[in-house]
Amino acid sequence: MPSHLLVAGLDARSLLLEAPLLRRERHVVEERASARGVLEDIPRTGTRLVVFGPRLSDLDLETAIRRIRSGAATRGVSILVLLPADEPEGAELAAVEAGANAALRRPLDRARLETWLAKLLVVPRRVDARIPVQGHVVGTPRSSESVHFFGLTRNLSVNGMLLASPVPLPFSPDLDLEFNIPGVIARLQALGRVVREAGEVEWPYLGYGVEFLFVPPDSQEALSMLVSGRLPLPPPPAADSSLGIHSTIRREDWVYEILEPVQHDASWQAEIRRAPRSSWRPGLTGPFYVVEGRSRESVLREAKAFLARHPHPAL
Repeated sequence: MPSHLLVAGLDARSLLLEAPLLRRERHVVEERASARGVLEDIPRTGTRLVVFGPRLSDLDLETAIRRIRSGAATRGVSILVLLPADEPEGAELAAVEAGANAALRRPLDRARLETWLAKLLVVPRRVDARIPVQGHVVGTPRSSESVHFFGLTRNLSVNGMLLASPVPLPFSPDLDLEFNIPGVIARLQALGRVVREAGEVEWPYLGYGVEFLFVPPDSQEALSMLVSGRLPLPPPPAADSSLGIHSTIRREDWVYEILEPVQHDASWQAEIRRAPRSSWRPGLTGPFYVVEGRSRESVLREAKAFLARHPHPAL
């Protein structure tokens, strides 16, 4: 189905020449003289994709991208940035960190450009299609001091997820995510960014809306099949009386729960949660620590050893 594209900071006619796909599929490509013109016309035209060059007449590129992402009527649109060959090193990363879905540098490979255009024209069409699904998530912030965290999906779309996290997450850096969904054999991957705090996620977790910035093709196809219903979800499992808890340990004024280990690549990880003894209820503990090991048995031993050597402050 033909879609609407808005272009600013480059010649729309050159884009049509570089990507014959746009003419072939009869997409409507319109050029605007300024970034503000694009912002004003996205809701009116039902635009699915904005293509920016680096030289905008009224705003710098990163500011224009952030304004699109911050507007309720515009944030769902896809953004592609096309850069000249002589742009400074790191310009692509700066555009993606500002909120662009992708940034490509000339000279452009036609097949790569058309692949990105096709993908980004599809994403907004599905942005409202979400399915309630609970899967395990392992996230790693992209920073030099990053540590893994475990979380859960609450709902999922091809464009992002509602994440229940045991730890506070900042809006930057971006997150490398791996998640397992019931009924999907392969582990799915995505590069994500926190875009909002989600109060609808219940304690003891903290809720965040996460937008996918990049999804590998295999994971993208699996997500599309899930959201469209072509890959049906299995029925919800019977209630687990263990609440996912492997063992419970009391230390002074605290009760600690060691959750069942989860495999992550070549290692195993187990989350430790805790609550004051006076208010502890099974499964209602708060996040505390994550340990790693080479096997299920070794990570459980390490979790118990960590609690044995860790101080337990009096309340």
